Amino acid sequence: MSSARPADTERQAPDPPEEDPPGEQRPRQGPHEGPLHPVPDVAGYLSGRWSIERTVHDLWTGTEGRFHGTADFRPDPAGGALLHMEEGELTWDGTAYPASRTLRLRPRPDGGAAIDFADGRPFHDLDLTTGRWTAVHPCAEDRYEGTFTVRSADEWHLEWRVTGPAKRQLLRTVYRRVAD
Repeated sequence: MSSARPADTERQAPDPPEEDPPGEQRPRQGPHEGPLHPVPDVAGYLSGRWSIERTVHDLWTGTEGRFHGTADFRPDPAGGALLHMEEGELTWDGTAYPASRTLRLRPRPDGGAAIDFADGRPFHDLDLTTGRWTAVHPCAEDRYEGTFTVRSADEWHLEWRVTGPAKRQLLRTVYRRVAD
């Protein structure tokens, strides 16, 4: 389920990053600072093919994995949406695994979108009119907080912080448009 935060709160830039808990150091990856690129139409911006570079950090154990692959945002054959299909390889603890996921992006008239899991369950809203968006998704006892940051017409970043009684993870992804 998506959290229901007022739209005007979600459109603001996120608060500065929280301090790392004692004894826990948050991994750092490349510059995420810099000018934002406002996007008036999320579906139009995301349509097409993107390369993906993702790091996955288990903040309790210090284990790190990497995902390399592609994301395709293409029309859903059922109509009225874009399918967000990721495919690639996750390397975790020295072993490589094939990995994929599918999400559905349902555009709204205001230029934003509702993001659903492949099975139709709601995930979160997405509005990039300011170039940045924060989404929260509660999942059982876990909390997923994602920050979407658009850097240019051809690059955007996504950071998910996952907290819960059995997990503490940080996923950082850079998406770069693949030329046709």
